[in-house]
Amino acid sequence: MSLEKLKLSKRLTATMTELGYLAPKEIQSRCISRILGGQDVIAIAPEGAGKTTTYVLSTLMKLKFTTDEAPKFLILAPNEERIDEIVDKFFQLSKNKSLRIIGLRAGGSMEEEIEELVDGKDIVVATPNRARAIYLKLALNLNRIQTLIIDDADEIIKQGMQNPVRELAESCGKVQHLVYSTVEHQKLYDMIGNFMNENQALVEIEDLENETVDTLDLLLYQVPNFTTKINLLNHLLQDKEVFQKVVVFVNSKLTAQKLASSLFSNSKEEIAILNPLFYDDFGFEDIEDFEENNHSRVLIIARENTSNVDLSAIPFIFEFELPNEKEEFLNHLVKNETNADTVVLTFTTDLELPMVRKIEQAVGKKMELLDLPDNLLIYNPNTDKKKKVNQEIQDDPSRGGAFHQKKESNAKTFNYGGGEKAKMTMKQKKK
Repeated sequence: MSLEKLKLSKRLTATMTELGYLAPKEIQSRCISRILGGQDVIAIAPEGAGKTTTYVLSTLMKLKFTTDEAPKFLILAPNEERIDEIVDKFFQLSKNKSLRIIGLRAGGSMEEEIEELVDGKDIVVATPNRARAIYLKLALNLNRIQTLIIDDADEIIKQGMQNPVRELAESCGKVQHLVYSTVEHQKLYDMIGNFMNENQALVEIEDLENETVDTLDLLLYQVPNFTTKINLLNHLLQDKEVFQKVVVFVNSKLTAQKLASSLFSNSKEEIAILNPLFYDDFGFEDIEDFEENNHSRVLIIARENTSNVDLSAIPFIFEFELPNEKEEFLNHLVKNETNADTVVLTFTTDLELPMVRKIEQAVGKKMELLDLPDNLLIYNPNTDKKKKVNQEIQDDPSRGGAFHQKKESNAKTFNYGGGEKAKMTMKQKKK
């Protein structure tokens, strides 16, 4: 598909060609015509898929020359770095140094920003908190907004800025809404559900790498919260015939200590920590000692201040927490002759799904999503605040239910099979 198919202006088409864009990306070919037609759009796509370029081109196409001081486009972004990237992209594609655009940065002078707004701007790029603060000072006029754009919605949610987004959207009234995110989950719809127009379009792009990396078996459990992760790990580790040697990754040494105290154990040595934070915690200084200890079954490793660890003799790796950088996850995923039977089980909440997508994009394939066990105890913070998780598991392990309602077509039953190396095979029963 050529750029001409996007029906951009000749000036924008020429600029895109000069910048090396010879053909539109999938998200551009599927979204721009909808945006120019006035439709609300929710676009789900990984990093690098072209989300920013898509709405910048659409905005420049819709932007008309005016001397009106009130802005016509409001773009909400999670941080100052993204604001600078968005403003730079507008100048790069428009080639108009006089473009009436402003970035409202949380660290800048609010008085100077208000003065610039009074002079007249067409496009405002801001964090939700900054935009709301200036709006409450009656300095951000939202009465003429035509399009509200929410960039990196998943990161905005992660930072807890849903309420300012809702308040600004309600203040804009009936406008076009464009929402961009790397993942789709319930928290996203909780934020935007009340203001999106009924004719909204959902566009999903799975832009995986062309080359697939030969990795270990990657399995994924999606859970609602941290406490349910603990419940799930306890539930799985009850099968001692299968899970004879397990490594569990967390991000910090403090989390490692807390997790070790939350796991059910029949002996002090069963749950160990690599280089424990406190003297009283049982642990090892190197993984070889863990492998040789017949009483130790689970080793918790904190990524904090921990260099590469040789996991070739470990049959199960639990990614209890996802790191901030995907490279920390990827460095022990490549399959070789010594670790070919190793299984990696990842636990993720909605807020961690963006990192899952980055990892999937990097290795060129999706993780296999598993159904949660039917008798897993799902922690509900609204009703279970005062309950002790470990005590609940010991007293009544059958309580609780699956996190989500399983579709009949997706219902799976898996069996654990053990061997001399205690590897796990997961097979779907034939009906």
